[in-house]
Amino acid sequence: MTATTIAQCLKLGTAALRQQDVPNPRFDAQLLMSHATGFGRLALLTESERPLSAEEQAAFDAMIERRCKREPVSHIIGRREFWSLDFHVNKHVLDPRPDSETLIAAVLGCIENKAAPLSILDLGTGSGCLLLALLSELPNARGTGIDISRPALDVCAANAMALGLSDRVRFLQGDWALGLSGPFNVIVTNPPYITDQDMGSLAPEVARHEPHGALSGGLDGLDAYRRLIPQTPRLLDPNGFIALEIGQGQVESVGALLTDSGLEIDGIHNDLAGIPRCLTAKPGK
Repeated sequence: MTATTIAQCLKLGTAALRQQDVPNPRFDAQLLMSHATGFGRLALLTESERPLSAEEQAAFDAMIERRCKREPVSHIIGRREFWSLDFHVNKHVLDPRPDSETLIAAVLGCIENKAAPLSILDLGTGSGCLLLALLSELPNARGTGIDISRPALDVCAANAMALGLSDRVRFLQGDWALGLSGPFNVIVTNPPYITDQDMGSLAPEVARHEPHGALSGGLDGLDAYRRLIPQTPRLLDPNGFIALEIGQGQVESVGALLTDSGLEIDGIHNDLAGIPRCLTAKPGK
């Protein structure tokens, strides 16, 4: 790519991304330019005729090339925003999704006293985004994050450190809740729930660059729920609750697994598109 100014590079970068059918090519080019120059998106407009240094242009060109191969922007720049917090992400963890903020809102809505000294368990913690977002809102809570992936736990630890939450959280390698002791006031989880059939239609950014073990839920998308839900009642405080992210159309099937394990469904929480995205449940009477 040969260009000298921010505007010229953005134009060529956008065209290159559009040619590869990258969604939102202009927006992605701006994000990558912001990362290359350190300018915010507004400054990219006001400084549009500023010449790029050789280093800035080389960095931008390299990032555009990676994005043309459908590598996610978050992996290229190394971070993703979730619940107004910045999280480090890489190929070992799922990108935090806006839909998962539904779970955060649901949990906070179920907690009357935000200053209480709560204990929170996050099963399949991934980047740690759910647990760390909750700890950022609950100043006296402490958390435990479990993941089977050691590289994912390294990402969690880095995020906790960056957010100043390391002193209130621990991350452990484990197979869901096996061998874990409670009680916990809150259990949260966003398990893999994509069906085998739908795995074949994922966008290249997801299919090629995110961990399949954190996505694939088996033939009907429920394999992880069948394993983890029966493990949770013994870990819950009698007055505690569990919040689970679910896929589209899974309310009844996941709800049945909860009730079969002695839990009582407490709420169904919709995402911004009106799709049920989270179930909350408490110990049955």
